[in-house]
Amino acid sequence: MRRKTAKKRITLPDPKFNEVLVTKFVNNMMMAGKKNVAYNIFYDAIEIVDSKNEEESGLDIWKKALTNVTPAVEVRSRRVGGATFQIPQPIRENRKMAMAMQWLISYSRKRNEKTMSQRLANEIMAAAREEGAAFKKKEDTHRMAEANRAFSHFRI
Repeated sequence: MRRKTAKKRITLPDPKFNEVLVTKFVNNMMMAGKKNVAYNIFYDAIEIVDSKNEEESGLDIWKKALTNVTPAVEVRSRRVGGATFQIPQPIRENRKMAMAMQWLISYSRKRNEKTMSQRLANEIMAAAREEGAAFKKKEDTHRMAEANRAFSHFRI
């Protein structure tokens, strides 16, 4: 590498739950620098999840949903000879979480509920039950890696 690697920035924990993971999720969800709006959406979604489920807290359900959506392998394109192969590769830990967060947020944005907090809450509950579009995306990614396992010897 020609340039030196960038230093990791320290992410401060969120004010309500004191969790760094929540801040990272909110930063991914934020649009046009409106962090306060993103926090309000997230906290409202957690409240909705909390009200619909008595046994577990909303934050625990969100963490469970995040782990259910987190992929273990992905396929990467690699050109060998004249052909392009989809090669399955394990994912680094921080990329796993980033992908899970992005999937949860993007698929909750595509839902049909009225407000973003309701969409996010319903997508979180679906992912916690191992349903929903974000969980399906993880399953499809794993299925694709399994189907292309024969090309894993091309891995760098």
